[in-house]
Amino acid sequence: MLDQKLLSILACPVCKGDLLYDKTKSELICLPDALAFPVRDGVPVMLTNDAREINLEERETY
Repeated sequence: MLDQKLLSILACPVCKGDLLYDKTKSELICLPDALAFPVRDGVPVMLTNDAREINLEERETY
């Protein structure tokens, strides 16, 4: 689980926009860029090479 204070200061490394936290998948989501950044052992991995693309169906759930 991510600390709320940390979550409030994190931004997408691509567009610098806000991120949503998906607790069930342990990912930080950037809707405009359709990217999901993993959170491993409570540490956000904000590298675009480690991010996965999310599809339209997934985007609509957020």
